[in-house]
Amino acid sequence: MQEFDVVVIGAGAVGENVADRAAQGGLSVALVEAELVGGECSYWACMPSKALLRSATVLREAQRLPGAAQAVTGELDVPAVFARRNSFTSDWDDAGQVEWVVGAGIDLIRGHAVFTGVKELLVTAPDGTRTPVRARHAIAVSTGSAALLPDIPGLSAARPWTSRDATSAKQAPKRLLVVGGGTVGVEMATAYAGFGTAVTLLSRGPLLANQEPFAGDLVTESLRELGVDVRLGVSAERIERGDDGVVRATLPGGEIVEADEVLVAIGRTPRTGDLGLETLGLEPGAWLDVDDTMLVQGPDGHALEGEWLYATGDVNHRALLTHQGKYQARAAGDAIAARAKGLPVDDAPWGRHVATADHASVPQVTFSDPEVASVGLTAAAAEKAGLRVRVVDYEIGNVAGASVHLDGYKGTARMVVDEDRGVIVGATFVGADVADLLHSATIAVVGEVPVKRLWHAVPSYPTISEVWLRLLETYGRDSA
Repeated sequence: MQEFDVVVIGAGAVGENVADRAAQGGLSVALVEAELVGGECSYWACMPSKALLRSATVLREAQRLPGAAQAVTGELDVPAVFARRNSFTSDWDDAGQVEWVVGAGIDLIRGHAVFTGVKELLVTAPDGTRTPVRARHAIAVSTGSAALLPDIPGLSAARPWTSRDATSAKQAPKRLLVVGGGTVGVEMATAYAGFGTAVTLLSRGPLLANQEPFAGDLVTESLRELGVDVRLGVSAERIERGDDGVVRATLPGGEIVEADEVLVAIGRTPRTGDLGLETLGLEPGAWLDVDDTMLVQGPDGHALEGEWLYATGDVNHRALLTHQGKYQARAAGDAIAARAKGLPVDDAPWGRHVATADHASVPQVTFSDPEVASVGLTAAAAEKAGLRVRVVDYEIGNVAGASVHLDGYKGTARMVVDEDRGVIVGATFVGADVADLLHSATIAVVGEVPVKRLWHAVPSYPTISEVWLRLLETYGRDSA
């Protein structure tokens, strides 16, 4: 039996942060990992996907900018893009991440963990060796999520791509069918269209349906300009791969769409099915419900006896974003250390040991072309929450800094103002390179900065950030 103060299951970005904070709090910590240390974001999600997107985006921007356009004499070097992607994943070698774990004073146990009792695990290594592990104070589940495969006849036998396959592919197929209009579907459709792949995208509803409607509209328009065949309000009735290797999707009405590969990107499912959760009275394969300090809540709605089980990142279904999972992890790691030492836990809203921002202040970026950057509530969500809001829109292309940045700049900014409190509760930016506008909006939302005070936050000229001034002018100084 190996024993530690804290054991973290899952050594992705989220698990690493739980372990790091607990270790910095003076506790002995072990990380258990069945795959690569660094997890989904490092090898199959955030990093490789953005690497695949960036080169074609830069090329398109250069082609739209006089002076630079004349210097562009060739086409995108697709093999070079894939090689650059490989460099970001270290060719799927986690030696560098392991070095960090060891340097942080954290023990690494390779293998698959299963709960055998309260604060106890059995870890099975790749060679079959079994090691019992016990935590004195806490175990944190940071196992993330996996792609959800819909129940479409023929799909499972068609060897579909998930997001992992799309981001780790060695070459671009000639034809790609994308099923799903969320962030993954949109980003991968954008990336592969940039490689010259003929892309067809099927979405049951509008693209990026959880964003402001104008975001999905602008992205749909852009994808079609890139040559993507975007089909909205369409679902496949059957998807099969023939003996010739060709994927054929049957659509309502009998139309058949052919492709060389099919990417399914319609949602995520928690990686909890094989952890032995039933031993703890929890449901295998279910999301883990947590409080704001990330303590797992049992079927009775309370933390398990002893307050020892935590869940951070995708697995708790609060905000399936790496940065938000890392935020949760820092809160959880500090809370674990405080409870282990008998110190007070600051669990009031916005306290040190809680992830308050998960509820209505989540920032996210879809790296489409144009980018979509948002934080907080959409106008519809704010109204549904019962807030009396005013929505202010401004065309970013009318800002001097945007016109200097890129000829023919097209994009829209929106801020959603809670009129009763005079603060911004949501903001969305759509356009080239708007991701860098997002943190200022996040600070405004999280800090509940009064709109009247924002007038004194002067944006530099000529930059795209001047859109903040234009939004405030449109809102009206008297209104603030």
